[in-house]
Amino acid sequence: MKIQKLNILYVIAKNKIRKDGRAPLFCRLTYLEKRKQFSTGLFVNPNYWNSMHQNVAPPNEQHNFINTQLCLIESNLNQAFLLLQINKRIFDVDDTYLQYRGENVKTEKTISDVFEMHNYRMKKLVGLEYSKATYSKFIEAKNHTLNFIKYQYKKQDFLLVDLNLKFLQDFDYYLKSEKHQKQITINKSIQRLRKIVKLALGEGFILIDPFMMYSPKKVVINVVFLTFEELDLLQNSNFSQRRLQQVKDMFIFCCYTGLAYEEMKSLRGNNIVKGFDGQNWIKTFRKKTGKVLNIPLLPKANEIIDAYSNEKSFLPIITNQKFNSYLKEIAEIVGIEKRLTHHTARKTFASTVLLYNDVPMEIVSELLGHSNMLITQAHYGKVVQKKVSEEMQKLNKKLTS
Repeated sequence: MKIQKLNILYVIAKNKIRKDGRAPLFCRLTYLEKRKQFSTGLFVNPNYWNSMHQNVAPPNEQHNFINTQLCLIESNLNQAFLLLQINKRIFDVDDTYLQYRGENVKTEKTISDVFEMHNYRMKKLVGLEYSKATYSKFIEAKNHTLNFIKYQYKKQDFLLVDLNLKFLQDFDYYLKSEKHQKQITINKSIQRLRKIVKLALGEGFILIDPFMMYSPKKVVINVVFLTFEELDLLQNSNFSQRRLQQVKDMFIFCCYTGLAYEEMKSLRGNNIVKGFDGQNWIKTFRKKTGKVLNIPLLPKANEIIDAYSNEKSFLPIITNQKFNSYLKEIAEIVGIEKRLTHHTARKTFASTVLLYNDVPMEIVSELLGHSNMLITQAHYGKVVQKKVSEEMQKLNKKLTS
């Protein structure tokens, strides 16, 4: 990736004008969206300072001297920046200033330093490699981590070399006791911190992995999905209110396609294509993982597509919040006691529609767009066990009858 340019700006401190009418001139550096400001040791009359041209005018002996010094400072800063580009894979604006001063570039990075470097790179790849939601989660992870440091250590930042197992355990406890996060959310927060630590290890900022002895607390994942009976009940329900009927239809559509909310919302007519088998397929990609999705359309999904073929947006557009709110109404009306959300449809597709109909786990993983099989197994392994148990009970009855 192309390295961001170092921005150099001279600013005059008009609030610090001396008795002789002159004010100090500061140099402000900006790199990777982080600033560093320092005094140039020069003083100018604000009336003679041209901020647009970054010099003092009109020309005279004193002004020429100041302008020459400013050019020299800028030249030395750019030289320092170039040296860091050549010799360092990762550096920040503070390193540039230290290099300019002829001091040793700091080797002891802080958690905030590496978070900023990581998040800056990720921001540049939003839409190319990462989604905006993923980027936002790392911003949130940085804030959680720095808030913990302030709470636990009464500091604004924390040296990477001081990271240890106790830090991670205390961070876990803080997120649970102070932020009231569930363990599955805590594990995600610490997982993102782990990615930052891996970056620090790869760049040589630290030599020992503080996560070496850390094990995330296990979380029992309860997959909530509709049974055959509940899915059939919902399919055969009709509502006089258009908003409820539309949400029901979209929910059923996702029960037979496994689309997450973002993919359903983005679906357009050109995403439906004739496959090699002559059947309709959905061709799109999973925004969360960037993985290409190829989903053959089952009859019920085709029916819903035909019913909404005249919609401008292909399927009705509704916010996720309203979608889930209307689903709650629908569940109460038809008598489904489970807490339904849009994601329940995706889980129903994987469990009731696929796994309970003996579709292999690897195909389920492919249709869901999971980045690897382990994710599918972690979420739906118990569904397979339940299916095996049911089949074995049927066999047991046959053998004992």
